[in-house]
Amino acid sequence: MQDPHPFAKSHEAPWGSWEVLLTEPGHQVKRIHVKAGKRLSYQTHAKRSEHWFVVQGSGLAVLGGKDIPLSAGQSLDVPVGAPHRMGNPGNSELIFIEVQRGDYLGEDDIVRLDDDFGRVR
Repeated sequence: MQDPHPFAKSHEAPWGSWEVLLTEPGHQVKRIHVKAGKRLSYQTHAKRSEHWFVVQGSGLAVLGGKDIPLSAGQSLDVPVGAPHRMGNPGNSELIFIEVQRGDYLGEDDIVRLDDDFGRVR
């Protein structure tokens, strides 16, 4: 599966979907839906940091190899370059808001380190 266009506004993925809520110079806000039992790629970004805020469900974030459980109302900061992923170990949908901050916010600033769907290059 190929990545979406670098500046796509929404995308269906095997783990769920995301949609861009706001794009401004230097920051972008997305709503991310993660299906029950699925997880995003373990990845890094060279040009952006992220802030995650869980709004529905419970997730298991991995940041720099450390597991961090997150529930609705909790958040996590992901520094530039830090390996990270979000997973949904539960049996209902996980929704979180991702605020990206950086000089470049394109989807092609992803280096996948591990992926459940064969997307590691």
